[in-house]
Amino acid sequence: VPQHFLQKNLKMGDNVVAEAAGGSVEEPLDLIRLSLDEVIYVKLRGDRELRGKLHAYDQHLNMVLGDVEETITTREVDEEGNDELVKRTKRNVEMLFVRGDGVILVSPPMRI
Repeated sequence: VPQHFLQKNLKMGDNVVAEAAGGSVEEPLDLIRLSLDEVIYVKLRGDRELRGKLHAYDQHLNMVLGDVEETITTREVDEEGNDELVKRTKRNVEMLFVRGDGVILVSPPMRI
């Protein structure tokens, strides 16, 4: 995939492409590849969020994460239907397999 396609169609800035000069970015999964052994953020269906170290992934976005912090957000409406109560539950997991069909977003680590 030509670099101009990525920049134009995926709205990638010059800094992201230049940043990956050590490892070329030719397709979207290359950004995931460059995040191996780094802590990433994953947003999942069902108001779940993960932050953990990426150990492995495949073309379906199945992933193996280590030292994971999972955040589950639940919303409840009171009996009168007036107020919404937002509750966040967190748990830590040593190693986690994430099935790719539940993945909404993957954010690589911030590189400064």
